[in-house]
Amino acid sequence: MHTEQAPATEERQRDAERSQSTILAAARDEFAEHGLGGARMDRIAERAGLNKRLIYYYFADKERLFQAVLEQAYRDIRDRERALKLQDLSPTEAVRRLVEFTWQYYLECPEFLTLLNSANLHRARHLHQSAEVREMNSPLVDMLGEILERGRKDGSFRGGIDPVQLYVSIAGLAYFYLSNNHTLSAIFGRDLMTPKARNERLSHMCDVILGYVLRD
Repeated sequence: MHTEQAPATEERQRDAERSQSTILAAARDEFAEHGLGGARMDRIAERAGLNKRLIYYYFADKERLFQAVLEQAYRDIRDRERALKLQDLSPTEAVRRLVEFTWQYYLECPEFLTLLNSANLHRARHLHQSAEVREMNSPLVDMLGEILERGRKDGSFRGGIDPVQLYVSIAGLAYFYLSNNHTLSAIFGRDLMTPKARNERLSHMCDVILGYVLRD
């Protein structure tokens, strides 16, 4: 009897995980397109192809669903950063690789930027309520700090670099360019999203960041 119940329990668990994953993907697209204020649970249910009551069962309300979407978004980028295995690279190559990855990730996942815009519009209260997001970010800061210390010890990096400030600079150089590319393109009269312009931007970002961390 217990043998029969175990597979049934496991199947229900898998169904629940699939449903939640489907809901989060649909909610991510809805929030990215309409923001927290404009998002509608009816449309999320339609996107997911699931009953709206099931969304409320798993996530209680739109606010908690938005928090779960943000947590999933940060989980994804942190998982991808860990997969880079930056600790196995030389300090200089590790920093360059992180700049390249951040730029490419923002290009491939524009919904991440729009989710951040929406979160900031609401003063990041959903992130303040999430211990999980803070726990996910700590290993990134520790890893970057270790890379900077390795570079300092081998003489390639100067000392006194704050890993949080450095990461904010890396993210900011990519984020501002991409989130404001329409206005910047209009102001300067050039398409900043052509392949040539994107390559030039990435090269500039690497030069700026490495120019800061490398010892003279």
